[in-house]
Amino acid sequence: MVLEATMIVVDNSESSRNGDYLPSRWEAQSDATNMIFSAKTAANPESSVGLMSMGGNTPEILTTLTTDIGKILDGLHRTKIKGSSHFTTGINVAALALKHRQNKSQKQRIIVFTCSPIEEDEKSLVKLSKRMKKVGISIDIIAFGELGEDTTKKLEVFSENCQSAEGSYLAVVQPSSNLLSDSLVTTPILGGDSSSGGAGAGGGGSAEGGDGGGNQFEFGVDPSVDPELALALRMSFEEEKARQEKDKKTKEATEGKTELEQIAEGDEKQPLLDDEGQPSGSGSKDKKDKDDSDKMDTA
Repeated sequence: MVLEATMIVVDNSESSRNGDYLPSRWEAQSDATNMIFSAKTAANPESSVGLMSMGGNTPEILTTLTTDIGKILDGLHRTKIKGSSHFTTGINVAALALKHRQNKSQKQRIIVFTCSPIEEDEKSLVKLSKRMKKVGISIDIIAFGELGEDTTKKLEVFSENCQSAEGSYLAVVQPSSNLLSDSLVTTPILGGDSSSGGAGAGGGGSAEGGDGGGNQFEFGVDPSVDPELALALRMSFEEEKARQEKDKKTKEATEGKTELEQIAEGDEKQPLLDDEGQPSGSGSKDKKDKDDSDKMDTA
């Protein structure tokens, strides 16, 4: 279990008001943030998570690193939607918060939600990315919304340049009937397998989140999910497993019965009684021979 200190950076700019993600982009982020917190703390109880926003006039730390979900929810509740997004400044502030973590053995990670255009140029983003890699901070980016080609390219370049042994991932989630949190379950950001057809990819790549949303049953036994979602997935997983075992046992019982029916149970043509009206089994014959021998000895 990886011991991490994670800063979650939410995008509370005006772009987060859009309703193309149910129920809105902001609510979708809040739900996903809750799930990420549960994933990190369930994977290792000593891991801590902090929260900050990067919209408005300037980025703001909402909750310092904590293991209390109540503080994270309170921070989300206090956040106001306003202004534009400050991507570079937000990451720098998050890195500063991680630097002051109490447990220095915790690995450092920043998870950034972004649904706004990125104003910074590609050169400055590459510089920032390399600096984060140098200080050992992994950065996961969750890009959603109607992002332009220019913004997507900037995010891909940024993710490629901050790759490290601990992994930094970019998940581009397109609008669909799935919840944002559901689409993230199958991404490497939450320990999923990007090859399963989910909405994410590692190594700076990206994949769209389609209606299928990936095979979520794989994660029924994985703690890296929201408690309620984890319970639902766990139940589905166990029910499916029980059904398969039942089918297997039924099949084995049917095959076993068929095999038994094919085994001959003796000479079916042998009469049940002999000529003297006695049972015709071998045991009865042996008894008759013994009786005849006893009679001869007596005589």
